[in-house]
Amino acid sequence: QVQLVESGGGLVQAGGSLRLSCAASGRTFSTLPMGWFRQAPGKDREFVAASVWSGNFTYYADSVKGRFTISRVNAKNTVYLQMNSLKPEDTAVYYCAADRSWIYSTWTTGGYGLDYWGKGTLVTVSS
Repeated sequence: QVQLVESGGGLVQAGGSLRLSCAASGRTFSTLPMGWFRQAPGKDREFVAASVWSGNFTYYADSVKGRFTISRVNAKNTVYLQMNSLKPEDTAVYYCAADRSWIYSTWTTGGYGLDYWGKGTLVTVSS
């Protein structure tokens, strides 16, 4: 069983930066697919970024590509999301997720059915 705990959310002005962390505990290993989703008020959950094979492969939603970077520190079973050039439309609850296998379409369509989820951390971008 894997448990995920997010941290790092908060309030930031448009154009600013924020880094989210997700610490995994339990039966984890370096190739466990891990990533981030977000859900804004009144909207469906959407894919943000994912990392597989110890971070050798990364995937991003078009809306964040070039602004967000996902990375991993495998010794700590931790995944990060560095968010730069933040926009008001980035405001959402950000969730960390992990799965026992990698199925690209499952992640990019919202992650429904993924095995493990954190409780979320709120990111608010003003202006």
